[in-house]
Amino acid sequence: MPILTAAAPTHLPQRETLAPLRYGSNDPTTKLSPGELWRATLTPLGPATVHLDWRDGSLREQVWGPGADWLHATVAHLIGDRDQPFVFTNAHPTIMRAQRNRPQLRLGASLDLYHELLPIVLAQRITAGEACSQWRRLCLDLGETAPGPHQGLRLPPHPERLGSTPSWWFHPRGIERKRAECLVTVARHADRLWHWGAAGSIEAARRLVLLRGVGEWTIGAVLTAALGEPDAVAVGDFHLKNTVAWALAGEPRATDERMLELLDPYRGQRARVVRLLQLEVGGAPKFGPRKRILPMSEW
Repeated sequence: MPILTAAAPTHLPQRETLAPLRYGSNDPTTKLSPGELWRATLTPLGPATVHLDWRDGSLREQVWGPGADWLHATVAHLIGDRDQPFVFTNAHPTIMRAQRNRPQLRLGASLDLYHELLPIVLAQRITAGEACSQWRRLCLDLGETAPGPHQGLRLPPHPERLGSTPSWWFHPRGIERKRAECLVTVARHADRLWHWGAAGSIEAARRLVLLRGVGEWTIGAVLTAALGEPDAVAVGDFHLKNTVAWALAGEPRATDERMLELLDPYRGQRARVVRLLQLEVGGAPKFGPRKRILPMSEW
């Protein structure tokens, strides 16, 4: 596949912009290293793989598979080149410091609700580490080998295959019935997801809430990852409310209501604020022993 040339981006991709596309360091669909990205996905035209390489200071792109043209057309969104940068002035000192430290940060968008929804649904009710492990296993067990030369890449499970998988199949893999049924529901609506995403964040949110098992947290998380929505907030997240409160008020523990109160002055750009805070402060202090993770068979 020849290297594709498109309109030169206004900036080179940033690892911090692309990192939300990868669900764990062992994500079989997305490989990210300094100056390089490999991503395999399903498109409306079929499976495809994209390779971005900017290690020498210029962006080179290669794509493979039946969906190559579609994936090529999304690259500008993927790297945040279609994001409209917002410059905060007179914001909280932590936000201003984070902005100074990361002036090139953009909100990327995969334009792929189906791909992003699957690992986000898996992250409901469990730790990030567990969710990443389950996502990897789901792709290895139900996904197919990705197009292109990268032998380690896998595609997300095809909607037809995932949508016909019985709920009992998921149990030995640590996925209980509630999340399993949500995954199947998402797969059965995969064709509609392309239209919902193309209609914009407001319409996508209105439609997504109709899917059983997709709630406020899931929608808040997926709108930023898939559509680059700058104001989406994942209400209901176990850690996020504490991270925001710690960064903006020095409070190590908070409620979702308190988080939204602290973010309200930045309405319209709350997702951008959250991303800056996560990168700048990491998280709130942790207290007490680490909770032991039990296999589902021992619940």
